[in-house]
Amino acid sequence: MSLSRGPSQKSVKCLNRKGSGLSTLRRNSSKKDLFTTVGEGLSQHYNKSLKPFEEAHMFHALHSPPLEDADFTSRPSVLLVGQYSTGKTTFIRYLLGEDFMGCRIGPEPTTDKFHVIMGAEPDAEDPPTCIPGNALVVDPKLPFRPLAKFGNSFLNRFQCTKQKNQLLSEITLIDTPGILSGEKQNSDRGYDFVEVLEWFAARVDIVLLLFDAHKLDISDELRRAIEALSRWDDKIRIILNKADGVDGQQLMRVYGALMWSLGKVLTCPEVPRVYIGSWWDKQLGHAAFRTLFELEEQDLFKDFRTMPRGAALRKLNDLIKRARLARVLALIVGELHANMPLIRKDAAKKNLLKNLEETISSVESKHGMCSGDLPPIDKLRESLSRADWSKFRAVDKKLLIKLDRMLTEEMSKLIAMLPAEVAAAGDAILNGPIEATTDSTPFAPVRSLNSDRWRLSNAGQWTVAADGQKLAKWIESFIAAAPVDGKLNGSQAKHVMMSSKLPNSVLSKVWSLADVDRDGQLDEEEFCLAMYLIDYKVSGNDLPSILPDHLIPASKIIREEPVEDLVQNNANENMPKPEEDNVEEQQA
Repeated sequence: MSLSRGPSQKSVKCLNRKGSGLSTLRRNSSKKDLFTTVGEGLSQHYNKSLKPFEEAHMFHALHSPPLEDADFTSRPSVLLVGQYSTGKTTFIRYLLGEDFMGCRIGPEPTTDKFHVIMGAEPDAEDPPTCIPGNALVVDPKLPFRPLAKFGNSFLNRFQCTKQKNQLLSEITLIDTPGILSGEKQNSDRGYDFVEVLEWFAARVDIVLLLFDAHKLDISDELRRAIEALSRWDDKIRIILNKADGVDGQQLMRVYGALMWSLGKVLTCPEVPRVYIGSWWDKQLGHAAFRTLFELEEQDLFKDFRTMPRGAALRKLNDLIKRARLARVLALIVGELHANMPLIRKDAAKKNLLKNLEETISSVESKHGMCSGDLPPIDKLRESLSRADWSKFRAVDKKLLIKLDRMLTEEMSKLIAMLPAEVAAAGDAILNGPIEATTDSTPFAPVRSLNSDRWRLSNAGQWTVAADGQKLAKWIESFIAAAPVDGKLNGSQAKHVMMSSKLPNSVLSKVWSLADVDRDGQLDEEEFCLAMYLIDYKVSGNDLPSILPDHLIPASKIIREEPVEDLVQNNANENMPKPEEDNVEEQQA
C-alpha cells in the first residue's frame, strides 16, 4: 500500500463494510474548527453552512452578494444620512475632537462622496491616508468588495480615511453625500444612491438621520431614502441639529413640524425618538437650552459608548436574520420551480409573479415558515422577474438540514460565548468637549455624587453640608426623633426614613451606606448622610455600591500615621530613659 496514493479500492471496501478505518477518519475530520471569538465562529459557520446554501439556491442573485470574512471582524460603524448642510461632517468632527483628512465644512453641498473614516493600525506610524474607492473594493481586509457592482460612477465618489484616533480605534464613521432637494434631485448621480444606502444600512450598527432646524422639508430623494432605511428602524436615530438657532417657542413648533413630516414617511409602530441639540464646539446661539442639549447629547452617546460591547451581538443577530431569509427564499424558489410547466414558460412565469402572494401562502402552510422574514413583496417580485428561472431548483434537503442545525445548535453555542466577550469589551470614548475628561467638573449636565462638591464654600467642608437649609432640616428631624446618647436606633430612624416613600430595598441600601461605623445606629452625621442619599435617590439618581470617600464624615475617617512616624515612635520607646540610666549608674 502506497502512502502517497492511499489504500487500495479493495481495502477501502473492507474498511467501510466493517464500519471502521476510513469512515472513522471521516467522522474525525468533521470536527468543528476551534474559534476564540464570536466573530470567528460566525465566519466559520457562514462559510461552512450558510454560504453553500445561498450559492445552491441563487440567494446572491435574488437578494445580496456573499459576505466577506471582514464583515465578521470589522469594527462597529455609524452611518450619517441627511440633506446637505445638516451638519453631518461637523457632527463627525465633534465626535473625533479633531479634523480628518478630506474634511470640508460649509453651508453649500460640500460632501459629494461616501466617506468612510476608520482607525489606522495601532502600530502604524504613517500620517493619515485617504484611499480611493477602486483600491478599497479589492482589499480583502476591508468589507467593501461587494460595492464594486455599482461601477466606477460610484467608486469615483467613494473613499476611506485612516487615521489614529481614540474613537476610531473602536468605531467606524461613514459620511454620505447630502441628499438633494428641488430640481437638483432630478440630476443623475451615475449610480443608485438609495441602493447604496441600503447596502450600508444593512451592515452598520446605528443610522443617524439628521435634520436642520431651519430646513424641515423632505424632498423626494430623502423620502425614498427614508422609506428604504425604514427596514432597519431599530438602528435609526433621528437628530434635530442646529437647534440653538431658534428660541423656545420656535423650537416647539419646529419639533412638531418634524414629527408631522416624519409621520407621513417613516412607518413604525412606535413614536420615534428625536434627539435635539447642536452638535459642534462653537458658541450656542441660545444658551438657555444648554442643559437640554447636554442631556439629549448624553442620551444619544449612551448608544455610542455601548457599541463595542454590542457589536458581536449585532453581527450574530444579522447572520441569523440572513439565514432565515435565505431559507425562506429557497423554499419559494423551489415552489416556483415545481409549478413551472414544461411548455409556455413565459406565460407561466408572468402568472406566477402576478400571484406571488399565493405561492408564499402555499409555502408557509407547507413548511411553517414566516412571511415576515421576507423583504417587501414588490421588491421580491422585481428580483424574481430579473432572475434566470432556468436555474431554479428544488431545495437541497441535505443543505437545508445543515442550515437548520446551524440555526438551532451552533448559534446557541455562540450565544453562550457572548457574556464573556461583552464583559471583555469596554465602552467607546468620545473625544467631544463633553467627553474631554473623566474627572468631575462643575459643568456636568446632570447631578452626581461629585457635583455637590462644587457648591462648598471651602475645600475642607463636608459635601453633605453643602446645602445649609437642607442640613438644618435634617438636624431638626434628628433631634425630633429623640436620640439616645446622641444616636438613633433602627426603629427610630426607620420611622423618619420611611416618610420618603422609597421601597424598603432602597432604604436598606441607604442604611448600609450611612452606617459607616457599623454599630447598628445612626449618629447625627450618619443620619444627615442617610437623608442626603435619600434626597439624591428621590431626584432620580442611582445609589453607589460603595460610599465615596468625600461623603464619609470627618469623625469616621481613620487616620493612619505615616510609616516614618511609626518607626520613630518605636525607636523612641526602645531607647532607655535618662533617669533610668542615672539610677543604674548610682547603684553600680
